[in-house]
Amino acid sequence: MAHNQETVWEKEGLTAEEYQMIVARLGRKPNYTELGMFGVMWSEHCSYKNSKLILKKFPTEGKRVLQGPGENAGIIDIGDNQAISFKIESHNHPSAIEPYQGAATGVGGIIRDIFTMGARPIASLNSLRFGNLNNNHVKYLFKEVVAGIAGYGNSIGIPTVGGEVNFAAAYQGNPLVNAMSVGLMEHDDIATGTASGKGNPVMVVGAATGRDGIQGASFASDELTDESAEDRPAVQVGDPFMEKLLLEASLELIKSGVLVGIQDMGAAGLISSSSEMAGRGGAGIEMEMSKVPCREEGMTPYEMLLSESQERMLVVPRKGKEKLVEKIFAKYGLHAAVIGKVTADGMIRVLHDGEIIAEVPAKALADDAPVYQRDSSRPAYLTEIEKLDINKLIEANPAAKNYNQVLLKLLASANIASKKWVYEQYDQQVQNNTLVLPGSDAAVLRIKGKNKGLALTTDCNGRYCYLNPKVGGRIAVAEAARNIVCSGGEPLAITDGLNFGNPMDPEVFWQFEEAAQGISEACLELETPVTGGNVSFYNESPDGAIYPTPIIGMVGLIRDLQDVTTHDFKDAGDQIILLGETKEELGGTEYLKEILGEEKGSIPEINLKYEKRVQQTCLTAIRKGFVKSAHDCSEGGLAVALAESTFRKELGIKINLPDSDISKVAELFGETQSRIIITTEKENLDNIQNIACKNEIAMTVLGTVIPEKLFIIDGLIKLDLEEMKKQWQNAIPAEMES
Repeated sequence: MAHNQETVWEKEGLTAEEYQMIVARLGRKPNYTELGMFGVMWSEHCSYKNSKLILKKFPTEGKRVLQGPGENAGIIDIGDNQAISFKIESHNHPSAIEPYQGAATGVGGIIRDIFTMGARPIASLNSLRFGNLNNNHVKYLFKEVVAGIAGYGNSIGIPTVGGEVNFAAAYQGNPLVNAMSVGLMEHDDIATGTASGKGNPVMVVGAATGRDGIQGASFASDELTDESAEDRPAVQVGDPFMEKLLLEASLELIKSGVLVGIQDMGAAGLISSSSEMAGRGGAGIEMEMSKVPCREEGMTPYEMLLSESQERMLVVPRKGKEKLVEKIFAKYGLHAAVIGKVTADGMIRVLHDGEIIAEVPAKALADDAPVYQRDSSRPAYLTEIEKLDINKLIEANPAAKNYNQVLLKLLASANIASKKWVYEQYDQQVQNNTLVLPGSDAAVLRIKGKNKGLALTTDCNGRYCYLNPKVGGRIAVAEAARNIVCSGGEPLAITDGLNFGNPMDPEVFWQFEEAAQGISEACLELETPVTGGNVSFYNESPDGAIYPTPIIGMVGLIRDLQDVTTHDFKDAGDQIILLGETKEELGGTEYLKEILGEEKGSIPEINLKYEKRVQQTCLTAIRKGFVKSAHDCSEGGLAVALAESTFRKELGIKINLPDSDISKVAELFGETQSRIIITTEKENLDNIQNIACKNEIAMTVLGTVIPEKLFIIDGLIKLDLEEMKKQWQNAIPAEMES
């Protein structure tokens, strides 16, 4: 069939200039199959052509980093010859048009990235963003995404232990579905996605190849439109039961010692995995398409190369070990077919029935995509939304000072209310390692056979990043670290899921640059290097771009399981302490949005050096046995953080706020950063005070945990705990059932 290449390149997602680059690189015009290969490999999703220059600025090295960006997932050392592999990735566009499978295959894909590194996946987390829940389509997306995450994770037997859900109008036409996976491994089992050794066989293992997911990478690198539902075939279909078999077979293969390299067939499928593996190894790969196991009749080489059928791997064993690989995968009822060999000429050579149909340098596909520094400019909207007279708004709204009703309304708001409806659908305890379930500051898992554990979290405030992306980026990292510390862990490293609009828009690219700069600054100060992640651009719909949403996934080490700490108050008589100081900061808060209907103003500032000292104070006090509970003070402010700490044991509080120049509304509902609420027995107050003084941070004794089910803050708030808990616990199910 003849194809007019002067128009086909646009179909493949390439520009006229990029087409000319390909012609120059090859010294000839590419044929149809080759153009498809370049189209997916030079898409933003695979090449990071619009983000690579910015990502290079991230701090990626540290004393615990064993593998940074550039592989399927990052790896950090946790001592005892053990390591953790972890990564987060988005599956936004597939989830927008086919939410169940979009979310499910997002989970499956990130799990494959982890066991491809040689680690056994031990936990999944997620970070989700949706529009307003009063919209029926949003409710549908929300239900189906949660069901897809649960359906895949529960079936494969990996606990979903944590995450976050946020709602805002900015995500109405483009939800965000970011999936994170964490795996445990021995140092000796680290595997890489490398093809090397002339003559070594190249094998496809796992599921057969179908037509699902073709051009999925290009689909992910385009904006959503009213016609995007027509792209439904681009969404893959997952099979968690087959993935479980693939997981076990892959780990057994890695343990066998015959492996040179292994790579997940994720975005862009076979062409991505082969060119990336060859590129890393400085080698070439020759493949015969007629040998690829297919589940559909008449598939063309183009379709086989670009298919994103799930539960597949590309493996390169040592020559002569093909039968062993086949035996291992046959044991699990899976395909293992030799489709080619490693060459020394650096070419990706594709044959079909012996005829060469594509011949392209591997590095041209995997490494030589154009890299762009896009124009950037400060968004015009910032000038307008920074104009905010909060006092005037409060004076014009008498209900804004009815603090009892304000607190109840905040507790019932979608972003603060209990997410039990979500996480009760997930199996949180399969594998029997989960010590702290969803609902506390971070999930905690024990490491079997050791007296240590992991603290895991995902965090980001998209509204903060919309109002000030650089400070919002800093806060995302700082809050993740704070949540790790509140759970008794030492923050170690991050993975990032960077979700933004169209990078061709200078205002969007400015948001991206600024947020990345903020993340870098926080990671440097808090000593949490970036080990990898994902950039997701083009998150726009006809209604506009999403809030810039750089999700931070963080892993922390709990060195002694005695240090595990949760947020709930433990005993009547315990003293309630605030570490850190409160400032007059109400811009960008949940209070401002829910009570006054505005998403404006200057967001809370953050001093990263002070933040680090607050965290050091909390962690030191925990390790010395002085702390009975610890809770990050974030969305909703002090009053909400205190309320969340009362619900589990239904113990009340009596608080006396200190005299200050801060307004009562800011003291109660402001979201000043670098604050942690802890409780302790009275005899430990001086010990904690000494630690706080040594670290030069403020410490305030707020009041006492009481046995009565009352919530009392000065003469400002007096509520019955059961009424509060009812508001907080039933908000989202009530919305979902309406």
